[in-house]
Amino acid sequence: MAKLGFIGLGVMGSRVVRRLLNAGHQITGYNRTRSKAQWLLDAGMAWGETPRAVAESSDVCLSMVTNTNALRSINDGPDGLLAGLSAGKMYIDMSTVSPAFSQKLSQQVANRGASMLDAPVSGSVVTLEEGKLSIMVGGDVAAFEKVKPILLDIGPKVTHVGKNGLAVTMKIATNLSLAVQMLAFSEGVLIAEKSGIKRETAVEVLTNSVIASPMVKYRGPFVLDMPEEAWFNVNMMQKDMNLALELGRQLDVPLPTTAVTNEFLTAARGMGLEERDFAIMFEVLAQMSGVMK
Repeated sequence: MAKLGFIGLGVMGSRVVRRLLNAGHQITGYNRTRSKAQWLLDAGMAWGETPRAVAESSDVCLSMVTNTNALRSINDGPDGLLAGLSAGKMYIDMSTVSPAFSQKLSQQVANRGASMLDAPVSGSVVTLEEGKLSIMVGGDVAAFEKVKPILLDIGPKVTHVGKNGLAVTMKIATNLSLAVQMLAFSEGVLIAEKSGIKRETAVEVLTNSVIASPMVKYRGPFVLDMPEEAWFNVNMMQKDMNLALELGRQLDVPLPTTAVTNEFLTAARGMGLEERDFAIMFEVLAQMSGVMK
């Protein structure tokens, strides 16, 4: 059993904490809105009043927040996570953020005598709850080996990909395909539907065809019944797409399908759908196609 801290108890972070609690770990958590964490407190999680308090109370502190600004926010200042780190402590950030900022933060952590890994995840709420989540990790190999058992309690596939910042880069390279696949899937469904095939039939065929990636299998049915609670909303997905486009410009890698798909996310935001799951792109394309529910 490890003495852990966890900052950021959103849709994914809260479920990661539940898995760690179920594995027997002692956890102190923090979230900007305490009420959202009540069910975890009821399940045995302790509460930290500030990110610093969480870091001070734990040997290994994890975070999973929405973007680069949020990661900066929980680390900065006298009550920030950085202020609570000391020699020998470990910090694992599971957020999807700017690789350059992640690398800068890892140096700040090292200056305090602690070690940092970036360890974003690949998967959804469903894959996390089913115990099928995969985790990519960047940072010192010895530090990675030390905390690998903890990460394996979150998901069964944990891969070290290189130095600090490279796991975040790998996550961005992965996530750009999620939205691109969803848009392509939506195109296929609408071609079938406008040709006279029932939407339900098209979804069944496509989710059992050669194009049925794990993402298509679990998110494809959303075009029939969109969840009220977004697994990964439009704003979050567009944040990742913009990070990908920025990296593409830096590395001279053209990203044409990413760029086009990103415009559909912008259209979804323009239609007031930014808090819906990014699969809502289907409805954007359906309206453009003259297809209504």
